[in-house]
Order: sequence, then structure tokens, then C-alpha cells
Amino acid sequence: MNGLASLAIVLGLVAVSTVIGLLWRSHTGRIRKRTDDRSVVTAAGVDSTQPFGSAATLLQFSTEFCAPCRATAVVLGELSAEREGVAHVEIDLTEHPDLARRFNILQTPTTFLVDGAGVVRARVGGAPRRDDLRAALDDLIGRSHVTA
Repeated sequence: MNGLASLAIVLGLVAVSTVIGLLWRSHTGRIRKRTDDRSVVTAAGVDSTQPFGSAATLLQFSTEFCAPCRATAVVLGELSAEREGVAHVEIDLTEHPDLARRFNILQTPTTFLVDGAGVVRARVGGAPRRDDLRAALDDLIGRSHVTA
């Protein structure tokens, strides 16, 4: 193979890898509203010792060695503390691998926005964007988006 063909192959692989990376990045951290599945999730069903919130629960699936999971836990903890009836529950998938299969979790952190009845209303793969998650949470519990 000559040098020009090798260079073309390398440049082609770089271009394809870049496109795949940009597509992956554009979907990471985005909130995907759930309308297709209305299965109920409970604290007992995910083997949590922490109770779910009466208005909503930010259910975070993490692993022990996931750096973005720690930052996500801080964000979710702050958001739940701002709102009455909202809980943040973190589940370690290394202790519960069956939940990863059950909920089709392919990356950590993955966060579910669960309503007061236990229905998953939204899902975020990767670290959620704070403002987007705040808006989705406010939509769910009926708070105004206006901030002082």
C-alpha cells in the first residue's frame, strides 16, 4: 500500500471517530422524557434503604469508581434540598448488577426522574445539566421556572 492510500485511510478513520464522538457527546447529559413505559419503580424495588420523595425522586445509578457520579450526586443532592417532597436516592450498580440489566443502564451516572407515584418520567444518561434537570423537575412538581 502506498503512502497516499495509508494517509487517506487514517484521515477517514479520524473523521468517522470524530463524528461518532460528537454524536455521543450531544446525547450525553440530555433529558429524555419517557412516555412509552409506565412501569412503577419503588425504593424496595431497587433495594434502597432511602425512601423515595412524596413529590419526586432523583434516582441515580452509579458505580464506586465513577468520577462524574460524585459530581452528579452533589448536583442532585442540591436540587432535592431546594424542593420539598423531592428525594435523591443513589444506587451503586456494582452491588446491584441486576438493576443495570433490568433498566438497560449502559453508562454511569444514569439518572431517572421518578414522580410521586413511582413512574419514571425522564431519564438522563451521563452527568445531567443542572438547569435542564431543574426545569424538568419543576415541570413535574408544578413549580414556576422564574428565579429571583
